[in-house]
Amino acid sequence: MARIQPATKLLLSMALALSCAGPVAAAVTVGGFPYEEVVRAGSQDLKLNGAGTRYKLIFPVYAAGLYLNEKKKTPAEVYAAPGAKRMRLVMQRTVNADEFGQAFIAGIQQNNDKAEQARMAEPLAKFGKLFATVPELKKGDTITLDLIPGQGTVIQINGRQAAEPIGEPAFYTMLLKIWLGDKPADSKLKNALLGDADSAS
Repeated sequence: MARIQPATKLLLSMALALSCAGPVAAAVTVGGFPYEEVVRAGSQDLKLNGAGTRYKLIFPVYAAGLYLNEKKKTPAEVYAAPGAKRMRLVMQRTVNADEFGQAFIAGIQQNNDKAEQARMAEPLAKFGKLFATVPELKKGDTITLDLIPGQGTVIQINGRQAAEPIGEPAFYTMLLKIWLGDKPADSKLKNALLGDADSAS
């Protein structure tokens, strides 16, 4: 009987382990950028609710993906969803960071009443200053907006925390309304984030 060499045994063991490990989470590609089906935010695993592209006129600006504990189909369900949340943006073109930040603020103002904006004046000021620290956002740069229970809104640019967490949980809902509110940044992107695959491109 032929003996199996140690190296061969090792390769067979690795193959068996991989075959028993279960399927690897598939990635959705939006604008050439991958979005994993499952990510980790804080201590929680989140599922990709939907992903799509933000267009300005006919030009793609960024890819966006929304992650939640469980998939939701309406903005109200997304806002009310418990636990951690994530919005992940990947730039599809280079833009001036200050102008990009101003567009964020405009989206907040258009989708939140004045009383709520007044109540969130301090978090909004902190958020507005964030983009002043970055001269520009280049194609491929990533902005991650996480809601982490016990911390608040945690913002990262290219994997590095860009500012102190914003503790008020309601502020994250204000951010989400940029994309999911009554006057979203891009109505097709809104549908894509809510799981409409036909709106994802």
